[in-house]
Amino acid sequence: MTKMFDWNKLEREWVREGVERCGFRGEDVILVMNWIAPHIKVNPHKHTFEQIAICIQGKFNYHVGDDVHLMTPGCMLRVPAGVMHYVEPIGEQTALNLDVFAPIRDDYKHLVDYQAAEFAAVPKT
Repeated sequence: MTKMFDWNKLEREWVREGVERCGFRGEDVILVMNWIAPHIKVNPHKHTFEQIAICIQGKFNYHVGDDVHLMTPGCMLRVPAGVMHYVEPIGEQTALNLDVFAPIRDDYKHLVDYQAAEFAAVPKT
């Protein structure tokens, strides 16, 4: 059975000052919605997997390696594995950034615990 969820009603995880997130998954993909407050301390980081980033609300600079991309609603980009990246909000509006990862990141599985029953009932083929 297919279930619908509203990211505005899901429990959010506090990441650090000014950053919260929640997740939603499919069989082999996870989406992570990030609420990013204005004037946060940026957090350059990299990881061993590819990431797709989509701007849903607000405006921010998305730094990927030496490139800086002005992201507004509807903009999306790919962050290659192993490349330093971070989000820098612009303006006074909280930004919503949707990240997509496939396969599902082990360190984000706790974000989708609320979906456990849905996937326990589906046998893997």
